[in-house]
Amino acid sequence: MQRYIWQNKSWPKLTWDTGKLVLPLGKCRLRQNKLLSKVSGLEVQLNDLVQAEILVEEAIKTSAIEGDRLDPLSVRSSVARRLGLPSAGMPLDRRIDDLISVLLDATQKFDKPLTQERLWGWQAALFPSGYSGNYKIKVGGWRDGKEPMRMVSGPKGREKIHFEAPPAEQLDGEMKRFFMWFDESLGSVGCIVRAALVHLWFVTIHPFDDGNGRLARALTDMALAQDAKQPGRYFSLSSQIMTNRESYYNILEKTQSCSIDVTDWLVWFLCCFVKAMEQSENIMNMVITSQSTGGRLPRNN
Repeated sequence: MQRYIWQNKSWPKLTWDTGKLVLPLGKCRLRQNKLLSKVSGLEVQLNDLVQAEILVEEAIKTSAIEGDRLDPLSVRSSVARRLGLPSAGMPLDRRIDDLISVLLDATQKFDKPLTQERLWGWQAALFPSGYSGNYKIKVGGWRDGKEPMRMVSGPKGREKIHFEAPPAEQLDGEMKRFFMWFDESLGSVGCIVRAALVHLWFVTIHPFDDGNGRLARALTDMALAQDAKQPGRYFSLSSQIMTNRESYYNILEKTQSCSIDVTDWLVWFLCCFVKAMEQSENIMNMVITSQSTGGRLPRNN
């Protein structure tokens, strides 16, 4: 009996109602074009500062979604170093620095092939000690445990299973299909829709012991950078996902527990995208105002 989307005989040939996407896609394009137009008018220094603020926001929020609270000052230090901005006297945290390297690699090198080795390297960078919290995990390779990979909540003995990913023995085949589609869909599937599908597909396979959510969001950013053909990072989807964290997990659970029609997920993602564009404009205006008045940017919480 089918319980999850990956068990459907048509998986991974996902379907959706194009008519229901027309209006939200139009809003996405309008906001995206407005933002990119504003970016194109920025001076080099302001451009760098805007990218730095967005990257700080992304790093903090993509980790917060997973319950990992990062030190904002250490994040700013790593971002400044990576973008060639002043960082003297600021603390350096290797774990945070490795996260920033993954986020930048996904967007700055959007035109480089997405391969198994590259993805393994990203996941290994997220867990340089080989541990996730107090637990030893496999890094730099697909998960290979015999126990099911499940997303659960609730106290021990009364857990609620929200989702179960494909078993480890299927991962080679699942990821080969994912890599093939990632290449073939570029230019043939609408860009923002493609990014949403990348995200859903990857978290459904859940190929690693840990880090799947953060990597799914990095892959989403990579897909969007491929569309815009711009290595710069000018918005943070993770910020909006964190703001709507409960609805994010709810729509994923609903989508992964039904047929291969993913219309509802796509509509949710497109609405999130619009809000991310709006928030980016706010951050950009904040940076511009701060620089024009000689003020300091507020610290991220």
